[in-house]
Amino acid sequence: SALSSMWPSFILTPRYLLRPSEREEFGPVFVQEPHDAIFALDSEEKKVMMNCEARGNPVPVYSWFINGTVVDVEADYRYSLIDGNLIIANASETADYGRYQCKVENSYGTVLSRDALLQFAYLGSFSGRTRGGVSVREGQGVVLMCTPPPHSPEIMYSWVFNEFPSFVAEDSRRFISQVTGNLYVSKVQPSDVGSYICLVKNTVTNARVLSPPTPLTLRTDGLMGEYEPKIEVHFPLSVPAARGVTVRLECFALGNPVPTITWRKMNGNIPKKARLRKSQAVLEIPNVQLEDSGTYECKAENPRGGTAFKGYLQVYTFPQWISTINDSQLDSGDQLHWECKATGKPRPTYRWLRNGEPLTPQSRVEMVNGELIIQKVQQADSGMYQCVAENKYGAIYCSAELNILASPPVFSPNPVRLIATLGKDMLLGCRPRASPKPRVTWRRGDRRIQPSRRIMLLRNNTLRIINSSRSDEGNYVCRAENQFGSAEMTAMLWVKEAMRVDLSPSRVEVTVGESVVLSCRVSHDPSLDVTFQWLLNQQPLNFQQEGGHFEYTQTVSITLFGYYMIPRPPGPPGVVIVEEITDTTATLSWSGGVDNHSPISSYNLQARSPFSLGWQTLRTDPEPVTGDMESAMAVELNPWVDYEFRVVASNAIGTGDPSTPSRGVRTKEAVPSVAPANVSGGNGRRHELVISWEPVSEEFQNGEGFGYIVAFRANGTRGWKEKMVTSADSTTYKYRDETFPPLTPFEVKVGVYNNKGDGPFSGVVTVYSAEGEPREAPSEVKASSTSSSEIKVTWRPPNPGPGRPRGYEVSYWKDSEQEESGKRKKTAGNETSMALTGLEGNRVYLITVRGFNSIGQGPASTASTAKTRKDPPVQPPANLVWIQEGTNVSLNWDPVKSKDNESDVIGYKVLLSQEGRVHNQVVRTITPSAVLSLPEGGTYIIEVRAVSEGGEGATSSQVRVLTSSGKTRLW
Repeated sequence: SALSSMWPSFILTPRYLLRPSEREEFGPVFVQEPHDAIFALDSEEKKVMMNCEARGNPVPVYSWFINGTVVDVEADYRYSLIDGNLIIANASETADYGRYQCKVENSYGTVLSRDALLQFAYLGSFSGRTRGGVSVREGQGVVLMCTPPPHSPEIMYSWVFNEFPSFVAEDSRRFISQVTGNLYVSKVQPSDVGSYICLVKNTVTNARVLSPPTPLTLRTDGLMGEYEPKIEVHFPLSVPAARGVTVRLECFALGNPVPTITWRKMNGNIPKKARLRKSQAVLEIPNVQLEDSGTYECKAENPRGGTAFKGYLQVYTFPQWISTINDSQLDSGDQLHWECKATGKPRPTYRWLRNGEPLTPQSRVEMVNGELIIQKVQQADSGMYQCVAENKYGAIYCSAELNILASPPVFSPNPVRLIATLGKDMLLGCRPRASPKPRVTWRRGDRRIQPSRRIMLLRNNTLRIINSSRSDEGNYVCRAENQFGSAEMTAMLWVKEAMRVDLSPSRVEVTVGESVVLSCRVSHDPSLDVTFQWLLNQQPLNFQQEGGHFEYTQTVSITLFGYYMIPRPPGPPGVVIVEEITDTTATLSWSGGVDNHSPISSYNLQARSPFSLGWQTLRTDPEPVTGDMESAMAVELNPWVDYEFRVVASNAIGTGDPSTPSRGVRTKEAVPSVAPANVSGGNGRRHELVISWEPVSEEFQNGEGFGYIVAFRANGTRGWKEKMVTSADSTTYKYRDETFPPLTPFEVKVGVYNNKGDGPFSGVVTVYSAEGEPREAPSEVKASSTSSSEIKVTWRPPNPGPGRPRGYEVSYWKDSEQEESGKRKKTAGNETSMALTGLEGNRVYLITVRGFNSIGQGPASTASTAKTRKDPPVQPPANLVWIQEGTNVSLNWDPVKSKDNESDVIGYKVLLSQEGRVHNQVVRTITPSAVLSLPEGGTYIIEVRAVSEGGEGATSSQVRVLTSSGKTRLW
């Protein structure tokens, strides 16, 4: 009311919470915490600095821990503190390696930083002891050991061949492990003979050192025959890896012929981002994510056989905050309820610290997961609190200060003079500063005020008088009392007639240079004076300005100095208090802010949660919330979600600034109301029904103990089977029943539940059971020998239908052996033939064929038999005789006679090669003689082999022929 402007007025502000940055004094808050560091021991700077900085008032004091032990800066000259930073002089790994933690304290409390690992980078020298030589047969595999010197952290390996800088090139035959540093050669060749030196490089300092040489020589007792692969390099059975890093899985095998390495991921596909390096010996997965976890298999194969290795890649994540705790200022006797929440794999566990010391459960203190509840807080509970979320890979800290208020009620200022407008409603506020919250009573004179229809006591202790009358004038006393004391505030109330404008300025058109009179007249209560103020374009007029052309006049009865306020949007409402919370509603109260000379027309309630994008407008009861209200209920909230609330006021001019957010509260638990989406399924092993769905977001889980109810039934049957899945993160369920055939259709639905009860089911979808592994064996399996070491196998695929093969596996074993000791070889695709090589001569083999797919293997065919042919003759052609006839050379040799256990000779093969060239000329003959043409000059090498059904026999001694200008020499 404009009438009240004649009297001094006071704003009674409610007590409110001050953030540390707004208080004069506050507990320590970290600005910088220590980080992991690697110090190079050979650096010129001999000092290590571990950083720590915090703000606080009083100025904080710093101390440090190494591996949980206090660092005594005073007793050890090597340690010094600059501000909060720890300086270590003459640092060494033996004395200073470890985990460091910074402790900061002032009179308000203590906090601990996260810990940081200090490592040291160095690279020692190899032992100077001479290394023994390694001697192997040609065709044999070999491993050359590096045995690196002491070092930290990781080092890179390479090998020098004979002399620097000739490095060993890695290919399908040679591999350098970056785990062991060893050099692996799957099949040694004559060109590998020489001296080998291991070179290691420190990845931090770039220092390099060389090992003593290791000589590699060839043995002279014959060649190494073919043999199946043997995996010498493989990754561990379990490979833990942090999310976001690059994972390198190594796999390399010795074998003759050189094995081929292939990779696959069991029960899934190798990530598309993965790369194969070093002739497929390294599987590299960049930016590894949780979905890349799984079992990986590397397989080494050559014509003699194959072998495989499997290991599990477990991707983990460090803890990361979802929600943290904030500074709280509570009344003595209130309840503290803090909750922090973090993600991580494995799932983090929580512990709490108060002033740097572990907080333990007590009668008043309850800690469950990341939740801390302290009943009836006391002054001694004040201090710095920290929530620590940790898993086996790391820990994170968040901090907050708890300030317990304890003070008697205080009113300021006192007394208060108020003027009410006759016939209008009037509010008398009573908002003392006190802790804990005081008990409030009102009296008028000596009599306590009893609420009635016209006089009401609101929740915030404000007295509301409806339809003010002259009889309401007088002194009103508000008394506030708590255990620390009491105080009273007196409000003197007058009720006056409303002021009414009788004459106001109207639109006037004048000619430039003319004079004009603008009038303003009001009626008002005779006991009050009224002042006027004139404004031009919202700026006050200055009637005393020299040379001004405005004149101010007044009548006897009115002082013509008016007062006109410029309306603006309202100021922020007072502190928002959450008075009651249910699963979907929150009852809020607040105090009205300054209306800035335009009555508040409405309030807008807003909230934010960890799942919302900023502040969202709420539905309310009642709706709308009118400007005369200071309490309302927010509705349609989500259960079991953390919320903060604020209120925004609006008037005819616009919307003002929001209030300070309320303290964070969590809605109560409720039965889930959202069903899983995208229910589907399929695949799996034979007789399996695989059901999958999208997990329900934590925002809609509505309470503890959230899980899924998977319901299914075969089409056309009655009654649902229901299975409980207790993990909120689960996305699949497998049901196995050997009574239903492949590709059986099922009706499937997935529901939700929590500790409060069962929620809704998804819509019903049709999901088919697994196709299964092949159910029929291949037919018409035929095996025939093509030489003493090879058998060709053919077959027909089984009839089409469920369980179609994606490939075939051939098993073969000698008739003198058990099937389990035999060998197996798989087709690359859906081929229906295979050549078995590397067999023994003149032996009977049993052979079966079975189909396989991604689900499993089918039954084997009936065993077929085939006998390899006898071995070719061991005796080489002998007594080679040659005669030069111009550019031709005639050759003769003694016939080769086969032994009883050897294949009969059916001819001979003559190989002619020009020295320095790869290409061979081959001449076949059934007699022990041949004529060769040598048209070009140069040196020729001639060899002869007997040919039999079992293959080619041994090679004769070489004949070297030198031709020049049409002349030929032999020796």
